[in-house]
Amino acid sequence: MTMLDVVEKAEEDGHVVWETFPSWAQFAWLYLLGAVCALRGAMFFRFGVEGWEMWLIGTGILLLCAVILRRWAHYELYRDRVIVRNGYTGREIHVVPLSDVRAVTAHQGIVAGFFGIGTLTISSASTDRLVSLRGVRDPEDVQMRIQTSVWRHGRTGTDSPPLE
Repeated sequence: MTMLDVVEKAEEDGHVVWETFPSWAQFAWLYLLGAVCALRGAMFFRFGVEGWEMWLIGTGILLLCAVILRRWAHYELYRDRVIVRNGYTGREIHVVPLSDVRAVTAHQGIVAGFFGIGTLTISSASTDRLVSLRGVRDPEDVQMRIQTSVWRHGRTGTDSPPLE
């Protein structure tokens, strides 16, 4: 089952309020390491030192890791639940019903604030489990969306459509 099949099934089953993959900026540390490797490879090439090819291959591997890691998690907000899926298989990694959400908090460090990304932490009321959505662009906006969905879900019940 491809991610497209999962999204199509999700659209049939319920209304997707919000969905995303982690931001590209989440992997800035891999870009920095890749830049250091590329610079070192370029310096080796410039000064005729052997082994410069391996440094450039290492740069490519680091950038490939960023691409693979970005698609690893897919975040989805429905009218009645929040889901973290594996972006490659579509398998549900974490599911939190909105009726079970105790709190939603947004965290941004200095570097994450510079890039406009952050981590959302959703705490469950029935269990002491925390679900983290890392690398979310505009975390305060997404936090407000989730809190609004929790409020609407609590107001309308599980089977009723949200009030407009």
